[in-house]
Formats: sequence, structure tokens, C-alpha cells
Amino acid sequence: MKIAMLARNPDLYSHLRLVEAAQARGHEIDVLNTLRCTVNIATHRPTVSYNGATVTGYDAVIPRIGASITHYGLAILRQFEMSGVWSLNESVAIGRSRDKLRSMQILAKHGLGLPLTAFAHDPKQTEEIIKAVNGPPVVIKLLEGTQGIGVVLAETMSSAKSVIEAFRGANVNIMVQEFIKEAGGTDIRALVIGGKVVAAMKRTGAPDDFRSNLHRGGSAAVVKITPEERSTAVRAARWMGLNVCGVDMLRSNHGPVIMEVNSSPGLEGIEEATGKDIAGQIIAFIEAHAQAGKTKTRGKG
Repeated sequence: MKIAMLARNPDLYSHLRLVEAAQARGHEIDVLNTLRCTVNIATHRPTVSYNGATVTGYDAVIPRIGASITHYGLAILRQFEMSGVWSLNESVAIGRSRDKLRSMQILAKHGLGLPLTAFAHDPKQTEEIIKAVNGPPVVIKLLEGTQGIGVVLAETMSSAKSVIEAFRGANVNIMVQEFIKEAGGTDIRALVIGGKVVAAMKRTGAPDDFRSNLHRGGSAAVVKITPEERSTAVRAARWMGLNVCGVDMLRSNHGPVIMEVNSSPGLEGIEEATGKDIAGQIIAFIEAHAQAGKTKTRGKG
């Protein structure tokens, strides 16, 4: 099988592991810098070029699109899909998950546990949305943030109003969520492949940081999740339409609540914490499911 991976940095742990796993199973895999790909739009002949040469012959594509280039990366991925190349995670599903507000709306519609969340455009409604999530304290998030960047804990009404008004004054979109105090600065990352939770870890934030992201100095350890947490992760992946994802949950007094569904989960923390070959399981899933022209959302925006 010939596989393309869309990724800007081939030296990241996750990308090295996926290449290693694919080659170990006898596959050919190329890492294509997403920003060096171009789309060639011609009637009946959608193609992708890389460094000026037309890309052909791939059976599957693994999208590892950075959050900062989501729009461009999805355009490249759609072109692969329209060419009949099977995608591990499809463009529509990735776009859905990258939009924090849209993903929350979808998950809420299907009855999954979420923290109270509010969204408003008018700065005059600041106090109203803080009270809507039973705050303060509240967590304020940039809709375009990732890896804990653009996430602020505001512990008083005055600080919450100041942060919200500052963000709105800078013309950036935010949402406000209740602060789940009982989580104690830890969360659960459940990794889902093909509708099954294959590994889970508990992430604990660095001292004096309520965020548990490993990129921000947090630590990880293997954890046994409850049947309810397992079901929540599987259903979140299904409703997002993702074959592979990391579902981040907090343990609240009223059960698991989803913080985010990550369509390009990092492998280093969870492989080290659990000792499992996650990269190999991803490649095995591709082997079992990749079929030319079988992209469900082929040609859709």
C-alpha cells in the first residue's frame, strides 16, 4: 500500500512513529509538507501537486494538519478525496472538530456530557454569559486555540469581564465555560480508533496551571476509565465522524464532560503512558478499511 501523510514536520514523534509503523508492515509512506502541496482544479481531473509534480498512486492519506493551517490543509485534503484517495479522517469531520463551538453544538444535540458553555458577540452581554455558566470562576477559550493556548481561567466577575472584553475588543471569537473544580487540574484523554477506545491516560497539569496539556508541562499516567467514559468517547468520535481521535474529558460530579475532540492526537504521551503501539494500530486500521473512492464525504465542502 502507498500512503501519503500530510504533515509539516516529519521529525515529530507522532509522525516518525507512523512512518516507522507503516514501513514495518511493508507499506510505502511519504511525508508531504502540507504547505508545499497545491491544488490543480480542472473539470473531471482534480489533482494535487507537490513541489511542482503531480501526486499520483496513493491508496490512503493520513492528515496531520496543524491547527494554524486548518483552512489550507483541508483544501488539500479535499482534493485528495475528490481524486478518490481514502482519508483516515475526512475533511468534513476534521473541519467539524476544529470548530470548537460547532463541535459542542453537535455533541450537545446528541446528548453527550458537556460543561455549561455560552457564546455571545456583544460585549454588553458579558455578565449575562458569565452567569449562564454558573460563574465565576469561568474558563474563557479562543475558538481557534489549541494545546491550551488561548485558554484563561477567570476567578472573579471583574477579571472575567476584563478578559472577555479584551478578547472581544481584539475582534476574536471566544466561548465561556463553567469551571469544573472537582476535576482538580486533571483530565482524561481517551484515544479512539475505528469506534473503539484503544488506550486512555490521565493528564495532570503543571503546578499552578489548571490546564493539563502535556505541551504545557503536564504529566501523563495510564488510567482505567469507566464504562460511561468509554461510551462517551466512542459516541463523541462517531458524531464527529472521526475514525481516529483523542477525546478529552473531565470527571465532574455529574459524570464525564467533554472538553475537546482532537482529530490529530499526539502519540508520544499516550504511547509512553500505556506502553501500547498506537501507531501500529492506526496503520492496521488503514489496511483494513482503505478503499479507493470510498470517502464518504467525497467532493463535499
